[in-house]
Amino acid sequence: MCGIVGIVSTEPVNQQIYDSLLLLQHRGQDSTGIATADGPVFHMHKARGQVREAFRTRDMRSLLGTMGLGHVRYTTKGAAEREEEAQPFYVNAPYGIILVHNGNLTNTRELSEDLFRIDRRHVNSTSDTEMLLNVLATELQGQITGLELDPDQVFQAVSHVHQRVEGSYAVIALIAGYGLLAFRDPFGIRPLILGRRRTQAGKDEWIVASESLVLENGDYEIVRDVEPGEAIFITLDGEMISRQCAENPRLVPCSFEYVYLARPDSIMNGISVYEARLRMGNRLATTIETHMDKGDIDVVMPIPDSSRPAAMQVAQKLGIEYREGFYKNRYVGRTFIMPGQAQRKRSVRQKLNAMGTEFKGKNILIVDDSIVRGTTSKEIVEMARAAGANKVTFTSAAPPVRYPHVYGINMPSRRELVAHGRKIPEIARELGADHMIYQEVADLQAAITEGTGIRELDLSCFTGEYVTGTVTPEYLDWVERTQLS
Repeated sequence: MCGIVGIVSTEPVNQQIYDSLLLLQHRGQDSTGIATADGPVFHMHKARGQVREAFRTRDMRSLLGTMGLGHVRYTTKGAAEREEEAQPFYVNAPYGIILVHNGNLTNTRELSEDLFRIDRRHVNSTSDTEMLLNVLATELQGQITGLELDPDQVFQAVSHVHQRVEGSYAVIALIAGYGLLAFRDPFGIRPLILGRRRTQAGKDEWIVASESLVLENGDYEIVRDVEPGEAIFITLDGEMISRQCAENPRLVPCSFEYVYLARPDSIMNGISVYEARLRMGNRLATTIETHMDKGDIDVVMPIPDSSRPAAMQVAQKLGIEYREGFYKNRYVGRTFIMPGQAQRKRSVRQKLNAMGTEFKGKNILIVDDSIVRGTTSKEIVEMARAAGANKVTFTSAAPPVRYPHVYGINMPSRRELVAHGRKIPEIARELGADHMIYQEVADLQAAITEGTGIRELDLSCFTGEYVTGTVTPEYLDWVERTQLS
């Protein structure tokens, strides 16, 4: 999971992209980068850390041009500590291409071999994004018949990219002297949204971004989601051309976007994240009623912030008092997306503090959005008991995460997942909770898709069924051996 944005404007885009990345900071905090195009000349700055840390006035002044893109990184492939792994990535031929990517490729072993032996291209990092860029560059080079580039050649190149690349990818690229290209994998696993605004002079300005809140904040009209397998090309003068480039596109968006990753004020694939989380709470409340006597619960508490909508609905539906017992330090990053298990564990106590007056002598029902490794959950249960809680029931608005997530979320190892190989009572003992209640898979799917035409979701980390159909047990074993979390 990363955050990406691309803009074609009539004015300098450096500040617009910077502001957009601030809004997407929740999607990645390892590194960030901005690239702009001033005619045929690219300017780029990228660095480790968060957006406010990475860009100084001198950096912003050097980012000239009316077309650009930006990225905030959450490490799933490559090393978090290496600045060379930060996006965007650049190749100088054909024409010059700069690219950012949100997602995860699942055939990097094959691509690495083909890029070296067939395409004769050198990849200078372990990033799958650099591989994707080089595949696009190779396929674009193969379409060019003269000096000029036209959209038909671009779309044909993207069609070949879809044939060669497996996994999840939402992509934005700048092609020097020509325009901005955006495309989405044939399953639409990772989000990408198109927006437009019109200047007083009647010119169209365009934006593509990971979440709708970026468009709304910039006063862009939401045009639509980029379709699975679709490519969109926006010329330097603001003409937008689109084409379906995949043979059998099928919308199967990632369920974890709605559970945890996206901001609640975003809309993805026509689904309000906030409303989906409210519906998760309603359905979780029904499950809680079937598993325990609600008279044994004194208060319902959320783990701030992403579980708050679900917790409010649980409390309302059960008729139990809703209280905020955990105070969040907003200056600590999201622990789930921090690289390294040791760093996550250290940061839990820095991130949350339990207020004793809300816990003492009470039977607490805690609602969290999900439980992945269990590190945070175990610490929270210990904090609740230390604050004086009588009993602690821990609930999750998502089902048990039992399988690796290979499409862009940092869950590579089954051994790290607290639910893998354990029954629910065993998970409760592992976390130190008196009771443990999870959302049902069917209820999660219904809560997200209710009232929409979407029939499928990527639920692979809950079910072990991988939508691309190319994820084998051998691949999962290889990921566990080679990928750090």
